[in-house]
This record gives sequence, structure tokens and C-alpha cells, in this order.
Amino acid sequence: QVTLVESGGGLVQTGGSLRLSCAASGGSLSGLNVAWLRQAPGKNREFVASITPSGSTKSYADTAKVRFTIGRELGAVFLQMNDLKSEDTAVYHCSAGRYLAQVQRGTGDHWGQGTQVTVSS
Repeated sequence: QVTLVESGGGLVQTGGSLRLSCAASGGSLSGLNVAWLRQAPGKNREFVASITPSGSTKSYADTAKVRFTIGRELGAVFLQMNDLKSEDTAVYHCSAGRYLAQVQRGTGDHWGQGTQVTVSS
């Protein structure tokens, strides 16, 4: 049973940076598509970024294209977030699975509990 564990969230000021990490307990993220999604209070869940198993294809939401970077490192998947804004405040979840489209919607094989990111002005 694969359990996704997110880490790296916290409180940061506007313009600051955070690096989130998604790791698999009881398994591996190798061979799986992985995405980051976020949900702010009172808002729908939204796609942030995704990466294919080889790491060759990365996709980003328009709001993340310039400021965020997704990558694979030592068996985990990270999300480097720079120049954070108040509207980035949300719980960030990791989604992983065999099918990219499902993973990007957050309906893939595996889903993490999330890590809180709070950006203060």
C-alpha cells in the first residue's frame, strides 16, 4: 500500500520561497505520474504542476509557470515555489498514479493528506 507523504509547507512572507516534497511510504514514485494540486478555503481544488515518470514532460498551471518548478530527486518529487503571493495560500496535495490525466485531476491511484502553505503580506 503506497502512502503519499507531503512535507515542506509553512508560513512565509510575500515574495518568499518554499520547497515542497512528496515521498511514497510503502512504495516508490518511480514509474508513476505525479502532480501537485492545491485547495484554498472556500475554493475548488486546482491543478498546479505535474511530471511524467521519466521527468521528460512537465506541465504547469498558468499561475505556476514562471514561479514554480516541479522535479524528481532521490525518489521523491519536489515543488520549488518562488516569489510566493497571498493567493498561493492553500493546502498542497500530492497525487500519483498510472494515468496522467487522472493524476492531474487528483483522481489517480494515490492521494496525500497535504501540507499547508500560508503566505502573509
